[in-house]
Amino acid sequence: MKIGIASDHGGFELKQELKLRLSRQNYTVVDFGNDALDSEDDYPDYVVPLSRAVANNEVERGIAVCGSGVGASIAANKVTGVRAALITDHFAAHQGVEDDNMNVICLGGRITGIETAFELVQAFLTAKFTYGERHLRRLVKADPSGFKLPD
Repeated sequence: MKIGIASDHGGFELKQELKLRLSRQNYTVVDFGNDALDSEDDYPDYVVPLSRAVANNEVERGIAVCGSGVGASIAANKVTGVRAALITDHFAAHQGVEDDNMNVICLGGRITGIETAFELVQAFLTAKFTYGERHLRRLVKADPSGFKLPD
């Protein structure tokens, strides 16, 4: 699976560790930045390009990390076709994909430790959308311009 990852300074260390662990599990990881720890950087500069890549199917799923995960989630959801959420528990990590076809997971680099973050990312990446009728109906209602029903 080809996945994208991005962070600002608040999530830089967590992003680097996640990238390493995911590469070891044979995921293809595309890093949208930042490439160096820079306390003056801004999460939209990295999260928006990541989100566009997800929406354009250049990567299958995305991981966005900032200090709390909130800003990354807000920025990611501005891109049509992206369904992002700040995730802090295992159930939401897989249920967000299964029921809501979440394609970007957002994490807080200052609030989520690496072991928990890695568990959440693994649950997110291995989950599959169920294509349940009620879930499809809800997705179209939530974003009629950004979600297309499968053929």
